[in-house]
Amino acid sequence: MEQIEWKLVKRIRKGDREAFAEIVELYKHKLYQLGYRMLGNPLEAEEIAQESFLRVYSNIGRYDQNHKFSTWIYRIATNLCIDRLRKRKIVYSLDQEVVGAEGLDMYSQLADEKQRTPEAEVVTLEIQEQVQKAIDQLPPQYKSIMILRYLQDLSLQEISDIVDLPVTTIKTRVHRGREALKKLLQHV
Repeated sequence: MEQIEWKLVKRIRKGDREAFAEIVELYKHKLYQLGYRMLGNPLEAEEIAQESFLRVYSNIGRYDQNHKFSTWIYRIATNLCIDRLRKRKIVYSLDQEVVGAEGLDMYSQLADEKQRTPEAEVVTLEIQEQVQKAIDQLPPQYKSIMILRYLQDLSLQEISDIVDLPVTTIKTRVHRGREALKKLLQHV
């Protein structure tokens, strides 16, 4: 994938708009999902994805090929999400649309999907809602790390590259984020 991306970057730098369209196609869903999980709002997630692509296009000359392209584009999107979270008041609404929080260890405790009863489906949805609400209550520095680690399934090194912090800091934030989630979920 990295070779394909680097070839596309070279073409974009030469003004090839089709190459840029290919990059957009490769990452539009990933950036939207990242934005949606961090912000909880489909319109804001779409705006974040679009703004990320605008920044990629305008800063493509500054991309360093010694780093993974995916790390660079995720860093752009994550920083935009964090900026947006800082600018808005945090409002928790019971009516807010909830995104499934698949990927967290809690789900490994649930029964196999083939054997799920309607009651088990309801329990699964309730757990997903509780986990998403708990994630929404985390401070931005933990929220972004938890989403990148458990929902985007990125390695600690990739997260370190994205948020420009040492891996040891990422490990600490993952640990503290899990502890905060545990506390939030104990009261549910």
